[in-house]
Amino acid sequence: MKHYPDLYALCEQDSEAGAYFTSLPDYVRNQIETRADSVNSFESLKDYAENLLRGDD
Repeated sequence: MKHYPDLYALCEQDSEAGAYFTSLPDYVRNQIETRADSVNSFESLKDYAENLLRGDD
């Protein structure tokens, strides 16, 4: 699994991660951006988003 310095580098350099991030609801993206330094892989992005989305059920 490839790691990046932060969320922004991840989305810029991994097109799949970038597309996934932009497909998320605004409130989820906003929450993830508050911890951008902790999101350094596509896996960590998906895990964090899924945790936030789980609250919608």
